[in-house]
Amino acid sequence: MAVTAQRLAVMHALRDQPHGTADIIATAARDHLGAISRQAVYDILGMLETQGLIRRIQPAGSPALYEDRVGDNHHHVICRACGKTADVDCAVGESPCLHANKKHGFEIDEAEVIYWGTCPDCRRAAKKK
Repeated sequence: MAVTAQRLAVMHALRDQPHGTADIIATAARDHLGAISRQAVYDILGMLETQGLIRRIQPAGSPALYEDRVGDNHHHVICRACGKTADVDCAVGESPCLHANKKHGFEIDEAEVIYWGTCPDCRRAAKKK
C-alpha cells in the first residue's frame, strides 16, 4: 500500500475525529489537504479497514463510524441524545471479553458491544430545562 497525501489526510482526520462518520472524516481531510472527493474518502476508508489499519463500527440506526484504535477489542458507548461516542475498554478479561455458549460451533475471536445511554453534557442540559 503506497503512502499518498490523500491517505495521510484521512489518517490524520481519523486521529483528530475519532468515531467520525465518512462525511466528518472527509471534511477534516479537506481541512488538512485542501481537496479530496467524498468518494476518495470512502475508497480510502474501505482500503484501510481491509488492511486492518482502522475499524468500522455500525451502531443500529446510525451511519458507520470509523476509528484508528484497532487490535484491542474495545467496545463503545453512544449517547442517545447527541450521538457522542466514546471507547469502553474490554468489559471482562481477555479477548473476546464476553463468553458465549459454544452450541453454535464457532470459534469466537472478537465481541462487539455497544452500550447506549446519555452523556454527561446531555444530562446537564436536560437538568437545566
